[in-house]
Amino acid sequence: MYPMPKVKIIADSTCDLSRELLERYDVAVVPLYVTLGDQSYRDGVDMTVDQLFAHCDSTHEVPKTAASSVSDFIEAFRPFCEAGQDIVFLGISGHFSVQIQNALLAAQEFPERTIRCVDSQNLSTGIGLLVIEAAERAQAGMGANEIADAVEALRPKVNAGFVLDTLTYLRRGGRCSGLAALGAAMLNIKPQISVIDGKMAPTDKFRGHIRRVTQRYVDKQLADIERIRPRRVFLTHCCWPQDWLEEICEHVRARGYFEEVLTTSAGCVISSHCGPNCIGILFMEK
Repeated sequence: MYPMPKVKIIADSTCDLSRELLERYDVAVVPLYVTLGDQSYRDGVDMTVDQLFAHCDSTHEVPKTAASSVSDFIEAFRPFCEAGQDIVFLGISGHFSVQIQNALLAAQEFPERTIRCVDSQNLSTGIGLLVIEAAERAQAGMGANEIADAVEALRPKVNAGFVLDTLTYLRRGGRCSGLAALGAAMLNIKPQISVIDGKMAPTDKFRGHIRRVTQRYVDKQLADIERIRPRRVFLTHCCWPQDWLEEICEHVRARGYFEEVLTTSAGCVISSHCGPNCIGILFMEK
């Protein structure tokens, strides 16, 4: 048995790390919520992405997302605090959610422990990259403040973005006009959305089928590959067919640059905004 780390790393469900990675790095997760009608579902617990899209497509209902409550965080923090561990929590950008504010309120319930709540200024595996960095430091025996300070310093180095196959879900959620969504569909335009200073912004656009567009998008993102840390790269997708996913993974692996090419599926919260068939390549710069 390995000794229990003195710091527990906790993330929220928008980090989009696979179960295998969460177990490998001993990371606990606090789920956000997706609301359909009067019913709320815990992200990654009560509803799958396939179920989400099936419901939305049949009802044209707009999914809403909500932060974890203060009491959710208290219950998540409690067992680790009672076991004598300090905590570093990493959550979705404060521009998208009140996750960090709620976590900070919950942390006040445990004054005897050090609990650092880090705004990732990111989403999806842009958070996941930072979570792994934090977990590796916890496993090495670093303290909570040291880990949190190190991770906060790494935030500007995360390169995160996605290519969307459809603007329908952004339109339904009020994040893009119906005219823009219609125009993109008619012209077969696939926009690239990037995370910049904790906010989402359109940074490029491609035309064509999402499967072919993705290769061009990946090639553009990796054009100056020497600026990227070779330790790991994520391909995070929403409902991509397995053969498409294997094809783009091999396209990245063929460069022989990355030690790990990791694939993960976006959860319900991220998928509610990005829609089916979106995909992103996410990495850290040197």
